Amino acid sequence: MTDPRLDYVTCPDAGGSHRMAYWLWGDTGAAHVVVCAHGLSRQGRDFDTLARALVARSPHPLRVACPDVVGRGRSDWLADPKGYAIPQYAADMLQLVGQLHAAAPIQALDWVGTSMGGLIGLTLAGAPRLPLPVPLRRLVLNDVGPVIQWTALQRIGTYLGNTGRFDSVEQAAEAMWQISRGFGPHTSAQWLALSQPMVKPLAGGGFTLHYDPAIALPFRTVTEADAKNGQAALWQLYDAVQARTLLLRGAESDLLARETALEMTRRGPQPRLLEFEGVGHAPTLITDNQVEAVASFLLDSESASNEKPHGGTG
Repeated sequence: MTDPRLDYVTCPDAGGSHRMAYWLWGDTGAAHVVVCAHGLSRQGRDFDTLARALVARSPHPLRVACPDVVGRGRSDWLADPKGYAIPQYAADMLQLVGQLHAAAPIQALDWVGTSMGGLIGLTLAGAPRLPLPVPLRRLVLNDVGPVIQWTALQRIGTYLGNTGRFDSVEQAAEAMWQISRGFGPHTSAQWLALSQPMVKPLAGGGFTLHYDPAIALPFRTVTEADAKNGQAALWQLYDAVQARTLLLRGAESDLLARETALEMTRRGPQPRLLEFEGVGHAPTLITDNQVEAVASFLLDSESASNEKPHGGTG
């Protein structure tokens, strides 16, 4: 499969309901499902390269679902912006997994989460009473952990919500590159491919970014004290994770400090830590070494799922 199928799931919210879009790759009847969840202002097509690689390399049938979190991509926008927060996002993912399970029973469920998508996965993996059809088997946390650096949140706040107007996709891609240097080196073709799904045409001509500018409203209400107070709850979730876990970090990340990453290897699921040189926040999972790291972790022999998690860097 060279292109994904676009589908939707209906999710309840405080104002009634909304539709969340998701991109489905691979065998729609496969019992092994991987969900890939994107970062704060991104969308599900970020994972095209990874999803293609996982489907091509898997020794067994595989489904890969890449949702557009509500307010992004092809998903609906919320009537009440206060809903743009992890509790709503996690509830939506339960609806998604439930729909995938109803279509074909899930026997193995894995999660790949970049930044915000990692926090959603952490919520699902660390709260065992949630109605998942099966517990999360493997979890990839991409440049995120229980402690998020306040300076990084301040940096993100300088551009979040400014969806702009652009004369061309190329102009939009250049504007996004100026605020996304932390993604690390990309060829022009790679960056354009990542950027095309990030814009949508305007009725009067030109283009704008794909997401609801109102996702910035609840983000801007968070204070430094709020961020620090939330750390204890996130550590509690993290320490409860039973899924075998891989932690990825851009070696120059300003969001996930190396001290936090090392602490994560010593507690909770004790993941292996892989750091990518020349990359900040966050690895895009399209370069060969990044794809290899995730694919080998998710697709190695089934017996490895019974191995004891281990820490360390690589």
